[in-house]
Amino acid sequence: MVQPLPVRLQETPSQTAGPYVHIGLIPLQAGFDIFETNFTNVLTGPDTAGERIRIEGRVFDGAGALVRDVLIEIWQANSAGRYNHPADRQESKPLDAGFRGWGRTGSDFETGVWSFETVKPGPIVGRKGHRPMAPHINLWIAARGINIGLQTRLYFADEASANADDPVLNLVERGQQRDSLLARREERDGKTVYVFDIYLQGPNETVFFDV
Repeated sequence: MVQPLPVRLQETPSQTAGPYVHIGLIPLQAGFDIFETNFTNVLTGPDTAGERIRIEGRVFDGAGALVRDVLIEIWQANSAGRYNHPADRQESKPLDAGFRGWGRTGSDFETGVWSFETVKPGPIVGRKGHRPMAPHINLWIAARGINIGLQTRLYFADEASANADDPVLNLVERGQQRDSLLARREERDGKTVYVFDIYLQGPNETVFFDV
């Protein structure tokens, strides 16, 4: 009996986030009050431990124009350097019941500015006891025109010593590429703000990670 040849299926065409990403993931910001509980850009509560900070920035396309419809999610360790996740085995570090460690927001439709209210994370012990990673925040970016969400990291420019030993940063070429992952510190009305602009393409392109 002759066996039929296997059918090779073509890859499904990729699709960008589209104009409805805000309605589905951050509806309140898009003007739709449809969920009882909305994810927000505020990761802290009244009992959260650590240095309160605000991180903010804008996203630019390859032509240098503002991208005003960006969706951004962040995932980070608490101020002690531990993630609120079962896979984090740093048993010697405390969990913080008052800190979620994950947030979602969109850029302002007028100014293009996105922001999160959070705490500065502590250093993290690498997997299998490898050298520690400097304090950082993981970001995921989606918008129209982006087929696959982009992953990057925000490091703190005022953590020069820890950054110099970070195993991930040391994989990135020194100069503009490494600088694209550093957020600068500002003091505004007694509050600490870290500014982190993201460039999708062009000479100032932010380093993105394939994870």
